[in-house]
Amino acid sequence: MTAMREPCNFGVEMQVHSPDPAFTNSAQAREHLQLAARLSLGFVALLWLIPILGWGLELERFGIRPRQWASLPGILFAPMLHASFAHLIANSLPVLVLGTVMLQLYPTAAFRVLPAVYLVPGIAVWLFARDGVHVGASGLIYGLVGYIFVAGLIRRDRRAIAASLLVAFMYGALVWGVLPIRVGVSWETHLAATLVGVSMAIVLRHQDDPPRVRYSWEVEGEEYVDESTEAPTGDDDGRRPH
Repeated sequence: MTAMREPCNFGVEMQVHSPDPAFTNSAQAREHLQLAARLSLGFVALLWLIPILGWGLELERFGIRPRQWASLPGILFAPMLHASFAHLIANSLPVLVLGTVMLQLYPTAAFRVLPAVYLVPGIAVWLFARDGVHVGASGLIYGLVGYIFVAGLIRRDRRAIAASLLVAFMYGALVWGVLPIRVGVSWETHLAATLVGVSMAIVLRHQDDPPRVRYSWEVEGEEYVDESTEAPTGDDDGRRPH
């Protein structure tokens, strides 16, 4: 009697995927990274251009004033307005870094995530936030942090995991911004944007998976399974003809 041992799939299930170097080191990948950086830098430049061109004007009046009908356009404009240059400076680098990471690692999902974290927090603020004027790009920051961090937790892609760790290291302290503990901070925007980013990371977890390296033991394991599950031919007793 010949015993057949079932192949062990533990290594396959627990394997953290390494992206194919032919994909990550290609000229197309480098061009895509440059494009992602330029787009993010262009948006940051727009954030700076607005207060420069509107010097002396009260741009804050275009922010979100919850439950005021005249303030509905603020849902569109508020992320591009800031209360001061210090506020703008604090948001500029995170927008540049997180925008580049998002566009580079998740180009397909970015077309859904970026509009969502831009608009949905503003809608939530208009509906539920306390009275005041809510402005700033921090909603984008919190939404992207939520997406990139959670995507790295639920994917087995090493690039996603590395980006998640980077975000946790650089912006982990932002978690306090979702709590109502600082006066003058729109924690409602931060909380809503974080929830949007986390939710979309879960919903879109199967998008933007890069081609990965396939190891020889994985191929051998698949061949072993194919041979063991092949339908028998020949005689009725299941023996193969010689």
